[in-house]
Amino acid sequence: MSEGLRVSFIGGGNMATALIGGMLERGFAAGDVQVVDPSDACRERLAGRFGVRAVGAVDEALLDCDVLVLAVKPQQMRAALAPLAQRLSGQLLLSIAAGLRSADIARWAGGYRRLVRAMPNTPALIGAGVSGVFADPAVDAAGRAAAERILGAVGGVVWIGDEAKMDAVTAVSGSGPAYVFHFIEALEAAGAALGFEPASARRLAVDTVLGAARLAAGSDDSPAVLRERVTSKGGTTEAALASLREAGFFDAIVRAVAAAEARGCALGDELGRD
Repeated sequence: MSEGLRVSFIGGGNMATALIGGMLERGFAAGDVQVVDPSDACRERLAGRFGVRAVGAVDEALLDCDVLVLAVKPQQMRAALAPLAQRLSGQLLLSIAAGLRSADIARWAGGYRRLVRAMPNTPALIGAGVSGVFADPAVDAAGRAAAERILGAVGGVVWIGDEAKMDAVTAVSGSGPAYVFHFIEALEAAGAALGFEPASARRLAVDTVLGAARLAAGSDDSPAVLRERVTSKGGTTEAALASLREAGFFDAIVRAVAAAEARGCALGDELGRD
């Protein structure tokens, strides 16, 4: 695909907004980006903030693009694809709707298979996300490169060879920020219980998690090795980790991710049912 990639969004919500902002920061031209959304307020916001074309219904100009990003809620996807089913002619479909399988999206699009399915996560809103991505076999190298260029504007991209693993992607990284937020909640509450003012407790908790994540991201060592390095025998960290082990912390996280994966699989069945 050409350097001037033309991208149209079906849906203008938070993730679409994040992607558009990231794309423009990475050199996309506002004139190459369009959005369709039924909300007047949403269209006004996107056009005013980014200078992109925003319309209330799919038209020929919107379809004159290289990539159509499907950024509607999963429950809205079938209706959103209805006006496209017989009008697609080579565009790449890039779905960022959680849970929807490519076979169902393709069926609702009239059998159209040039499709990439992605699961970004909410840190994409600040350009620090990660997306698990699966490409239908009908997608060529240029299509994969286009999808990576768009998703890479808001964070990392991890290609998944087996679509069955996309529910696991959702469980690990899609839902993962909520697990981290919950841990921050607990660490903040512990600080408050030890007498810190709320603002101080939050600062200590958030900056600790942020710094530890940056340290892990920049290290060639595994998290286990990094943990061992700050755990002195007979010290405070060892006491805390022993308490976590006794409470089943590690296994609880593994079980939680497995529960999320199972629910994602069930939702895929429900959402794709005709």
